[in-house]
Amino acid sequence: MANTPGAKKAIRKIARRTEVNTARRSRVRTYLRRFEEAVAAGDAAVAKTAFVEAQSEVMRAVTKGVIHKNTASRKVSRLAARLKKLAVA
Repeated sequence: MANTPGAKKAIRKIARRTEVNTARRSRVRTYLRRFEEAVAAGDAAVAKTAFVEAQSEVMRAVTKGVIHKNTASRKVSRLAARLKKLAVA
């Protein structure tokens, strides 16, 4: 248990930050899910717009410190590959 006032404040800050980061992570997952649904439906036009939105949201999460830059790049790369595969088919 925290004893000093500084430690108690740190606990409060961590709780607030955790709540915000959870919401941001959830938002990223929502955009990724929308892209997945568009790909599953086989609609290339909708998938393209969903990809642009998902890419933007993933990279925004990087600037906010929610996910690591390399992780985001890997995710976007895989999304782009799936979009390209859908466009060719």
